[in-house]
Amino acid sequence: MTGRLSGDTAVVTGSSQGIGKGIAERFAAEGANVVVNSRSAERAEEVAESIEADGGTAIGVAADVTDEDAMAALVETTVEEFGSLDVFVNNAGVTTLGPAEEFDVDEWREVVNVDLVGTFVGCKVAGNQMIEQGDGGAILNMSSLMGGRGLQLRSPYCASKAGVNNLTQTLAVEWAEHDVHVNALAPGFIWTEITEQTQGSAGYTNDDIRDRTPLGRFGSVEEMAECALFLVGRNNFVTGEVLYADGGWQAYGWGAGDQ
Repeated sequence: MTGRLSGDTAVVTGSSQGIGKGIAERFAAEGANVVVNSRSAERAEEVAESIEADGGTAIGVAADVTDEDAMAALVETTVEEFGSLDVFVNNAGVTTLGPAEEFDVDEWREVVNVDLVGTFVGCKVAGNQMIEQGDGGAILNMSSLMGGRGLQLRSPYCASKAGVNNLTQTLAVEWAEHDVHVNALAPGFIWTEITEQTQGSAGYTNDDIRDRTPLGRFGSVEEMAECALFLVGRNNFVTGEVLYADGGWQAYGWGAGDQ
């Protein structure tokens, strides 16, 4: 299959559903060999099989993103199967809601462990492989609108994503000499299969989001995959950037009080 990623091998963590799945599918459609990752081998393999049924090339590999040994093994499996690692997307993440003054510290720490420490682990194992290969690569970290804005009830998630933004910039500078590009994608409110499950506890409705977003709608998984495809390209002189794909949310000054 030919395309913009033809011949490249891409790992996408947390890609059994949602934005991660959409990115994995789009990368495969663009010719990449894709490694689908989830903590569940069954779910990872299910998505990989679907990609293969559509004419792409994919395998499913289970690994916990917070486990450095497991993630190093994932990279080893990737290289054994496809010969190289060219693109690595740190997409896996979790969130939980609650007032800061009531947050259980262990629960707060778990979000940071997955969303920030897990991202660093992914960057580390991918960066080591790309540096060893000697011909560069692209790392994409999944941030969030909330990495640049404080939203109530989301203190561990917002803090984690702000950390991802800074980590992205730091690693981009450190690894530029190796031609390893490191960028971040910060989605706004994107419609996925879990949107309706989470918004009730977050205290907002679909109309709230549409009214607060200048483009007047949720973003789509397909739009996020398009952004990801741009950011993993290494012919665009872009590294160390955080791309906010939020429908104008951050730019909307008058809406600041409606968060």
